[in-house]
Amino acid sequence: MTLSVFSNRWPIAELFEILGDENLKRVLIIAGSDSGGGAGMQADIKAVSAFGAYAASAVTAVTVQDTKAVHDIHRIPADIVRGQIKCVIDDIGVDAIKIGMLHNAEIVSVVAEEIDRVSGKAHIVLDPVTIATAGTSLLDTNAMALLKAELVLRTTLLTPNLTEARLLTGLEIETVDDMKRAAETLLSLGTEAVLLKGGHLASDDVTDVLMTLDQVQTFTSPRIESRNTHGTGCTLGSAIAACLAHGDDLVEAIEKARVYVQEAIRTAPDLGEGQGPLNHFPQVA
Repeated sequence: MTLSVFSNRWPIAELFEILGDENLKRVLIIAGSDSGGGAGMQADIKAVSAFGAYAASAVTAVTVQDTKAVHDIHRIPADIVRGQIKCVIDDIGVDAIKIGMLHNAEIVSVVAEEIDRVSGKAHIVLDPVTIATAGTSLLDTNAMALLKAELVLRTTLLTPNLTEARLLTGLEIETVDDMKRAAETLLSLGTEAVLLKGGHLASDDVTDVLMTLDQVQTFTSPRIESRNTHGTGCTLGSAIAACLAHGDDLVEAIEKARVYVQEAIRTAPDLGEGQGPLNHFPQVA
């Protein structure tokens, strides 16, 4: 089941109904940990939970992070990442997998190998995290090449922002038409669909471009001026993954996730001195 309303005061009975539901959907999150709680694994778990799905995790790195910067990164050994993924798939099972920060080529390779075990059985959403909001590199050069060659083609949906799309394609992206050209190039890497996020485009509105082999569609919403946008990409991707796990089609999943993120920004708690986190449990009808 899904919650009809995202609420910061969930009825206990409704939570127990979700947890006891035999149709409970399972989302495995493969990502780095954000000690500030606004992005990465923490944002992913909150977003999946907000959509009434069960979140499991495989941590790829531990970041020393607040709203101002990523101060340090500790990589998790690749065999430990593999073990986490394998344990979750073998014991709990997955309906969707959301992939975020992978950090290096060894981890990219492990993830590609392990998700092959659920090929055709689970939706795979890849948010190709390369650079933190504050500018810290989160993916090395060798890992980027391997991600393009080995991981993207295993995904249901690729969700880069403009910076990530530029790094993946080498294209300049200044307009919505540029976004469509870049999305076409990204689609040629082998993913089933690309959602190119336009939040960094200079505009009064935010326009995202969805491209598949069959369609090109844009999603536009008014820009909310706010410093509290830390973790928006992580949150959007995880919300989409949860909706896909519940059985929504791709367009419906994106529409629901975008409304959720807009409200999460609008009602953000205004924490910290830098780019603050979202409110991951807003009230959305």
